[in-house]
Amino acid sequence: MDEPLTVKQLTLDTWDDFEALFREHGTQNGCWCMYWRTTRAECQRGYGEGNRLALRAIVTGGKVPGILAYEGDRAIAWCSIAPREDYPTLDRSRTLKRVDDRPVWSITCFFVSKALRRQGVTERLLLAALEYARAQGAEIVEAYPLRTEITKLLPYERYMGIQSTFERMGFEVVAQESGRRPVMRFYLR
Repeated sequence: MDEPLTVKQLTLDTWDDFEALFREHGTQNGCWCMYWRTTRAECQRGYGEGNRLALRAIVTGGKVPGILAYEGDRAIAWCSIAPREDYPTLDRSRTLKRVDDRPVWSITCFFVSKALRRQGVTERLLLAALEYARAQGAEIVEAYPLRTEITKLLPYERYMGIQSTFERMGFEVVAQESGRRPVMRFYLR
């Protein structure tokens, strides 16, 4: 897949496209990208329909919880990117807590359509996410990818990306409280 990605914000206008993508076989569709937006107990209680409705309520309320990439008129990939304040569970994490008091945007999830994996879609979507954050006034974008060396041991945890992908895109490690996930930053100057 070499053509440029068309990228749209997740809004009520693109909600049906998002739902179609998340209903594909293989996605963590019970989460509906609520894992970092709510408490663990609330996410577990809402697994499935409850989490879908919770994310839809965020969108209905006018917030944009991320961006969709399209091939033609079909959504093929998702990136959850928003101000860190939209992900309160990050601050409750012992290993992903705030590095400092600077305002940052956070990337917490990727999902690529199964048929298009391993074709560079994640890198292209990451570039689009950086541009989207820049257009919204962000100065720093943070990510919490899985360390490259352990992706084969924990493949189910790749949803936040892989460290080597972020390194190739110019992200820097700014904290490492965990053996699994560094805190990485990209400075939008």
